[in-house]
Amino acid sequence: MSVLKKKSKKLKVDANTGFGSNAANYGGRFINKDGTANIRKSGIGFVESISWYHTMLTISSYKFLFIIFAFYGIVNFLFAVVYCLIGVEHLNGIVATSLADKFGQAFFFSAQTFTTVGYGHISPTGFWASFVASVEALFGLLSFAIATGLFYGRFSKPKAHILFSENAIIAPFQEGKGLMIRIAPYKNTNLTDAEAKVTLGMKVKENGVEVNRFFSLDLEYDKINALTLSWTLVHPITEESPLYGFTGEDFKNNKGEIIMYLKAFDEMYSNTVAIRSSYTFDEVIFGVKFVQMYENSKDNSRTVLHINKLNEVTEVVFEEAIIEV
Repeated sequence: MSVLKKKSKKLKVDANTGFGSNAANYGGRFINKDGTANIRKSGIGFVESISWYHTMLTISSYKFLFIIFAFYGIVNFLFAVVYCLIGVEHLNGIVATSLADKFGQAFFFSAQTFTTVGYGHISPTGFWASFVASVEALFGLLSFAIATGLFYGRFSKPKAHILFSENAIIAPFQEGKGLMIRIAPYKNTNLTDAEAKVTLGMKVKENGVEVNRFFSLDLEYDKINALTLSWTLVHPITEESPLYGFTGEDFKNNKGEIIMYLKAFDEMYSNTVAIRSSYTFDEVIFGVKFVQMYENSKDNSRTVLHINKLNEVTEVVFEEAIIEV
């Protein structure tokens, strides 16, 4: 922190990050590894604080399918209970003696009504059984319409299929050092006009008060025409850099975060996609360099990008002692 404190007055502060400057009231990292803001909102009801449509579009596929099947099973279970309370004798075609058999057939009648399949071997008689069946049919139509919309939304939503290296590194660059972050596309998508921005967030003391300060980190290249192979983002650590003079011990003993923003144009969706992530100082490895992750194929007919090598590094020697994180 002392290295940055001596230079902080000369550095250009980035005031447009959207994060607060009061370090005493800010806990943990600014951005989670998955790109979400490390914020928990309170003072409002749980239902009001959740955008259910957004949640259903962004949760994992396994959770989404589990919710769909759980909802389907619970709804049919509840309607089967209602049919049993009304009396299965009001469902023509049910032939059962035990309570379990009656409930089972009521459940599958509910499933047929809910999906509007209606095989025809069971039919409701009487006002209440017919009323419940009609309500369930309407509920089923609305539910499937919502489920169809959610499936379409999940498939059609543009997404940046880009992986970030697990760690940022400090490696030799030109005549000095550079902060490096590696990214790579991992799907069969065409991303063009990629643009990156890297910001350093640190807690510094000003007039005896600890505050959050953010500094834009200049990149060797912040734009490329096409993101087809891996892209190593390099911030040259020159005298103008807020990281100038930092050693491995400084990264180990100070609290800071490197925030990464990336956007690109996806030709498939004809839309801009964006993604972000961050690296705390304990996720920065000092004294290594990335291993090349692409090579020509054996028949020399194309280039092979090894996604599994995204995080591979090899050790290098600086004048300072290497600090392993």
